Amino acid sequence: MSFDELLICRFLLACAGSLAAGLVVWAMLAVLSRRWPGLAAQRSLWLLGQATVAAAFLVILLPHSERLRVVPRIELPNPATSAAAAPAKPMPSIVATGDEWTTDVRPATRSWLAVGAGAWLVVYLSGLGWAALRLLNAGRFLRGLSAAGRRIPGALAGGAEVIEVDAPISPMLYGFFRARLLLPGHLRGFDPLQRQMMIEHEMTHLRRRDLQWLGAGLLLQTLFWFNPFMRLLRGRLSWAQELGCDREVLRGRPPAQRKAYAAALLAQLKMQGAGMETALAFGSAGARQLAARIGFIRAPSAAGRSLWLRLAALAGLAGIVVGTLAFQPALAWRIDPQSAAAPRQPFSCLAMADVASGATLAREGRCDERATPASTFNIVVSLMGYDSGILTDAHTPRMPFKDGYTDYNDSWRQDTDPTLWFKNSVLWFAQQVTAALGAERFQRYIDSFGYGNRDLSGDAGKDNGLSLSWVGSSLKISPLEQVDFLRKMVRRELPLSLRAYDMTSRIMAPVTLANGWTVQGKTGTASPVRVDGGEGGELQYGWYVGWASKGGRTVVFAHLVLDRRQDDAGGPRARDAVLRELPARLDRIEGN
Repeated sequence: MSFDELLICRFLLACAGSLAAGLVVWAMLAVLSRRWPGLAAQRSLWLLGQATVAAAFLVILLPHSERLRVVPRIELPNPATSAAAAPAKPMPSIVATGDEWTTDVRPATRSWLAVGAGAWLVVYLSGLGWAALRLLNAGRFLRGLSAAGRRIPGALAGGAEVIEVDAPISPMLYGFFRARLLLPGHLRGFDPLQRQMMIEHEMTHLRRRDLQWLGAGLLLQTLFWFNPFMRLLRGRLSWAQELGCDREVLRGRPPAQRKAYAAALLAQLKMQGAGMETALAFGSAGARQLAARIGFIRAPSAAGRSLWLRLAALAGLAGIVVGTLAFQPALAWRIDPQSAAAPRQPFSCLAMADVASGATLAREGRCDERATPASTFNIVVSLMGYDSGILTDAHTPRMPFKDGYTDYNDSWRQDTDPTLWFKNSVLWFAQQVTAALGAERFQRYIDSFGYGNRDLSGDAGKDNGLSLSWVGSSLKISPLEQVDFLRKMVRRELPLSLRAYDMTSRIMAPVTLANGWTVQGKTGTASPVRVDGGEGGELQYGWYVGWASKGGRTVVFAHLVLDRRQDDAGGPRARDAVLRELPARLDRIEGN
């Protein structure tokens, strides 16, 4: 499973988590509002309920905390493990063909979870488009209604434009950025006091910025269109907004005016059509909701105004988010301990680009896969060494071999100069250069080069970034990034002295092909790192990177393979594969 598939799976789990969170939030708030009816009029409670569901979604979607999570991992079968666990089927090394670099390892079958998550992503995006279209159509309808109405000159109420329309609607306020008040023509037949209170109700919405609250609720409902609890919470938010305005309009009014206000609600219900989600309408309620609303008008409750009660509700919502943080599921590979030596599936890549134009000439295989640069990093060390003056020329300095230096290759147990270092990939020589640079200067060079992931921290807790970060450790680079770096180098676009370029090219022994192209490159060999920190057993990386020149044209290339160990090292095998096929490729490039 690729990183993209893993991310899509996490999205699926986040959606499922938001459904569970929505159920808990809705149940908790429903119980509280039934026990203390006054809470129903607290619009902040319902919007925070929606925000809690959204927060639960984000908590699952974002990187998780192993220390807080208490739910076991959802383990996914690792295709590489399956491949490695079948020794009867050999995995030969990469074979170069005339057109592409391939192995006989078939692509791993996608897991059922990845397939299902991909299907859900398609469904989600389709539903999101449909929900957004509904809102756009509602807005278009209201704008059309306004255009067909009659503007009442000079009738500005709290900054809202007043428009009279001949339609069976309730007085309503709409427009998240430019408020408009729509008044139905039949409102003229109402008692003046009733008409005045109905308009005051809408202006209270405007003063309380209820349009913005409505917009926030609709946005969350649209993004989580699949979650029925988001629609329920948003409906209760609208309900709380209406109750809040009723309370403001009727505060201090005598029972007779309260009765007239309730009568206006009943009369409006008989006249109006369906309500609009994108507007705040005076009578936007069904018969059942209207009965409850009239009950609040007759006997307003102050229970929901209690500070302690509201804090308790907020604490409950916060507890849901914290609980989601602790109970969030996590995706993990299931790796058989007996096959942990093979954490990856063999793959290959060949990337080539024209130096002058930057045009991609080849991109075959998994070319965005990052891996340790291994000895190809000596190109970088050479540039830094000559630029800083640590290295002088092709044979200076000549460093003596000392006991304690890394010496697992026989060719490393001798005094070494830059040319011999580059030829034999002498690790301890490169380590002397980076040690002389120091960590701060080393990091500045890598940052200015934009080299791979730029991570020189080394192995966790071992403080070996200066000596080993590029050898199966923290520093990683993909073939595409290698090609980009080499192109900058050949074009001399890195912040280096001209001598650094010249001397690095001089110690790279050229190879002349039969068709007249000259190739300069560097191999690299390393083992992948297992999940337990050990080396990757039977698998081995092989790099060959560099450039080929003829006449006025130069082509940079990077070849990376991950395959089974063989008698010869991965780097030389990658180089030989490239040099076998490069002449034919360059001939085709030259002919174009």
